[in-house]
Amino acid sequence: MSQPRPGTRDRRAMLLEAVREGAGGIAELAEEFGVSESTIRRDLASLAGAGHVVRTYGGALDTERSPREKDRENAAAKEAIARAAAALVKDGEVVLLDAGTTTGRLARHLAHREGLTVVTNGVAAIRELAGFAGIDLIVLGGRVQHTDEAVLGESVLAQLRHISPDRVFLGADGVVADRGLCCPSLEQSVVKHAMLHAGAEAYVLADHTKLDQAPFSYWTPLDREYRLITDEPRVDVTFPQFAQSVILAGPSETVGGAAHHG
Repeated sequence: MSQPRPGTRDRRAMLLEAVREGAGGIAELAEEFGVSESTIRRDLASLAGAGHVVRTYGGALDTERSPREKDRENAAAKEAIARAAAALVKDGEVVLLDAGTTTGRLARHLAHREGLTVVTNGVAAIRELAGFAGIDLIVLGGRVQHTDEAVLGESVLAQLRHISPDRVFLGADGVVADRGLCCPSLEQSVVKHAMLHAGAEAYVLADHTKLDQAPFSYWTPLDREYRLITDEPRVDVTFPQFAQSVILAGPSETVGGAAHHG
């Protein structure tokens, strides 16, 4: 005798657990729960309305993952991107680091350098750099957004007006060429935009899962020249809109179609 299907409330609880474990595709979830894709869409819409998930094209993302859980996702790609970014930084420079897991890894690669000034609103970067005397660490003050450990607020924007870094490195939850950087809050999108325009050179750090993705409804326009540092090896074919601005992270990095080492 077949087991009865769970009720709506129980199904949505199990659906949330499935999303947290990494299952996010509509068709996959519909098959798993033995219901129609339209039912799954309604369930995900209900979970999104309660703030448990964020709807994406064809699925959903768990919004309640901790920063450490996020850091473990695509860890090898993030590490390669962080190494490629660190190789761009020259001794004596002033560097502005956005909050995020990949920028936190970048901070780790900069920690043993001498003579750098690092300005950041990221708790992860602060943790990596606070114990190193060779780094002049400047922390932007404000309110901590706990979901991604970003320091935000008017005080951050005010401080950014007094800083002119050599390089700024931005994290991203999603990157869409004609929209910019996708952000979880309006407040964060405004801070990222101020950072983007603060530096002499601007870089976006985004692994392959972030390209052409829009999990949130707030945007930082990429309305100045920037370079995208990513691990997507076929980015010029898969995402030709980024091809002329790419630094490919890996054993050898590619800059604008030419090999670049270190």
